[in-house]
Amino acid sequence: MLEANRAGALLALTTSGTTNSPRTILRTTRSWWDSFEAYSALSGVKAGATVWVPGPLTATMNLFAAVHAAVVGARVVDDPADASHACLTPTLLHMRGDDLAARTRVIVGGSALSRGAYKEAVTLGLRVRSYYGAAELSFVAAGRHEGDLRPFPGAHVLVVDGVIHVASPYLCEGVGPWATVGDRGRMAGDRLVVLGRPGTATTAGATVSLADIEARLRAFASGEVAVVALPHKTLGEIVAAVCTDPDDARDLPLIAHDVLRPTHRPRLWRTMEALPLTFAGKVDRRTLVTLLEQR
Repeated sequence: MLEANRAGALLALTTSGTTNSPRTILRTTRSWWDSFEAYSALSGVKAGATVWVPGPLTATMNLFAAVHAAVVGARVVDDPADASHACLTPTLLHMRGDDLAARTRVIVGGSALSRGAYKEAVTLGLRVRSYYGAAELSFVAAGRHEGDLRPFPGAHVLVVDGVIHVASPYLCEGVGPWATVGDRGRMAGDRLVVLGRPGTATTAGATVSLADIEARLRAFASGEVAVVALPHKTLGEIVAAVCTDPDDARDLPLIAHDVLRPTHRPRLWRTMEALPLTFAGKVDRRTLVTLLEQR
């Protein structure tokens, strides 16, 4: 990677988003290097830091963290007990956060960090910041958690017909000047509210947005929550919610009754100790559907 930057070569990176079907994108090394200063300010990673990156380097967020560490003079470590900083997905933060020492600085990416997950990490004494982005877009917005995201320095964000677009020097090749990966969202003042990909379920004749339902439930959850559509003989599909915290599985159905329209309320609630993950450390929704169908 460092040699590619010196040579001005393009990078061919593999991404799969929330599936296990890889695709390749091209970007300049400059599109990463230009964001290093702002990422250092967000993450706190600088010379002498020790960074734990447990996810695979085939995932662009982890590769970026490792390259950034090398460039600024930090060191990647294998043991979380040796880390002053960490780069994690929300799921890995939930699963491995208590392996980190108090006051470790954690940067979270890959998917939305809920307010509940943020509070859980703060209770552990961790100092957490998160960002929203994509392999094609790199950094779009950053803050403490999903309710506190503001445009990343150098990124200009526009929401058109409910779809997030970004113009920045961090985009991959061939997608600018304004680019999108189809994520839905809205602006609330200077904050970007990310609703996720536009997956839907058609249940009893009503088409509902799974991303909207999941975002609404996450606002009240302590653990992780994933919402998917399951086939149903008479209704076509039903909305199913999976929680990693048993208290959420008990409390969220009551909350859903108050905050969601009847068509949007999950008809099936399940608890799992951990959600299945893709190789990139994101929730594997295809596998989740398969597991629910087997129960």
